[in-house]
Amino acid sequence: MIKFSHFQDCTQKYIVKNYFYYYLFKFSAALGEEIFYITFLPFTYWNIDHSVSRRMIIVWSIVMYIGQVSKDILKWPRPLSPPVVKLEMRTNAEYGMPSTHAMAATAISFSFFIATMNQYKYPLELGLVAAFVFSTLVCLSRLYTGMHTVLDVIGGALISAVLLVLLYPAWDTIDHLLLTSPFCPLLSIVVPLVLCYNYPKLDYYSPTRGDTTTILGAAAGATVGFWLNNQYAASAYASKSDQAGFPLLSSTMLFVLARFLVGIWVVLLTRWLMKSLVLGMLSYGYKFPLGDLAARRRREVEVPYKFVTYSCVGFTATVVVPLLHELLGLL
Repeated sequence: MIKFSHFQDCTQKYIVKNYFYYYLFKFSAALGEEIFYITFLPFTYWNIDHSVSRRMIIVWSIVMYIGQVSKDILKWPRPLSPPVVKLEMRTNAEYGMPSTHAMAATAISFSFFIATMNQYKYPLELGLVAAFVFSTLVCLSRLYTGMHTVLDVIGGALISAVLLVLLYPAWDTIDHLLLTSPFCPLLSIVVPLVLCYNYPKLDYYSPTRGDTTTILGAAAGATVGFWLNNQYAASAYASKSDQAGFPLLSSTMLFVLARFLVGIWVVLLTRWLMKSLVLGMLSYGYKFPLGDLAARRRREVEVPYKFVTYSCVGFTATVVVPLLHELLGLL
């Protein structure tokens, strides 16, 4: 239980009565944020299965784009505070309906379950329960942290479920086109970039456009990487159908850990370098100081800054890191 004690200038003080729930739901909330995406999705690509990772990334990017745009079209406010105690402030400027945390958690957990249930032998009941528990924890965390109403969360989960049902029949076709079409690299960059530049305009700044650009940029870079690997490189992590368990369970855990640590270090280094480089170039071109937050929020700055940065992150995770793994003998 969290007891509200003070509210002033968007800063709230509260007393935590149950630390188990507090840390459980704070952790669960992080499962719908960048720190989870930038670790779990690449981990799946490096240590589990290429095809599973591709499907999760495509579903995640489509679901998140629709969710973010829906927020700014519907313009339903978040819960009033007080009486609600809000434990997060970064996304407070966003609208509430639907909950994109709920959408992402539902999309990632159930797309992972669907993609693996026919490829690996494991109890389907266990996979279904794991997907349900994961998505439920994230959904409940949005209520606990005061960021969404019950309707926001239910709406987000249902929209994501409907999109999964609609996408599933075309799953293999989309994957095949992404790997083989000569137009894939061009379309993978142009289409998301156009969507980001034409994101719905608001009367005030909201982080939704920047977050959407981050997601679409990462997916664009990863998609180009998928295509490039299929065209010109031997598959470093070939899919193995009908295996008696996940690859990471049959691999040496030391190699799994080494692949992850090397990979995530390279990914984070890429993000830092590209952020500094791209922002520096835009700062020089548009004549604003690097510390000018208002300038960095302008569309002509924010979109290329985040899109280029995270497309490089996605490309690095799917092309550069696997090559480094091979060079280091970590396959």
